[in-house]
Amino acid sequence: MHNKHHRSSHRSLNGKNFIILPIAFSVLIIGICAAVVVPAGMKFYDMASLFFSDNKHDFSEDYNNIYVPTSEGLEESSTETSKAPTNKVIPITEIDYPHYSDQFGELIIDDCGIKVPLFYGDGDTQLNNGVGIYTGSFIPGYGRPILVAGHNVTYFNGLKYAQKGQKILIRTSYGNYRYEITDVKVRDKDDESAYDLAAKEETLTLYTCYPFDEIGLTPQRCFVYAKFISGPIIDKTR
Repeated sequence: MHNKHHRSSHRSLNGKNFIILPIAFSVLIIGICAAVVVPAGMKFYDMASLFFSDNKHDFSEDYNNIYVPTSEGLEESSTETSKAPTNKVIPITEIDYPHYSDQFGELIIDDCGIKVPLFYGDGDTQLNNGVGIYTGSFIPGYGRPILVAGHNVTYFNGLKYAQKGQKILIRTSYGNYRYEITDVKVRDKDDESAYDLAAKEETLTLYTCYPFDEIGLTPQRCFVYAKFISGPIIDKTR
């Protein structure tokens, strides 16, 4: 009698294991898939909501705005080409150097319908609110390359109209900077020759995902290259 009861209990446990183990395995697989898919899906959702929603998105509580517009240099005629502009020199100690995530200016390309906040940093918060300078590059006036990123379906969608000769204006609290577009190219996203951050001269490179109206990460980038025309020069020695 005892052996019969033991065999019955053993069969009962085996039956429960037959049900419980597949369920536990399924839950584990679903959990792993969710951990991988959800973050990417949320990023896609955020980008899609920015593009399709009619409501103005405001993430201003996530960053510090140190931008105070100045009119100095704006009176300079954009058609004046007969003489080289005179660029004011300002000590680096006299400017409010931006920290990561600060909005410290705005970027304007009239011919492309672009007028957007400019941030120091190119993370999600910055690119959800405007365009951002990669912190491995430099700020306007520093005399070195500037690399600016923006989303293709929102703030940098107007780059689809970029052409050689068009002017770019970057306004900051310490001065206004003008650049002229010299080239527009579509490159592979992993093309390390698309820009040179080690160059010893001030250049401006804007880039965004390509094609312009495709949502989500794409295998190509559109790069807009521009040369420095005028603006205050930052003296790093004082």
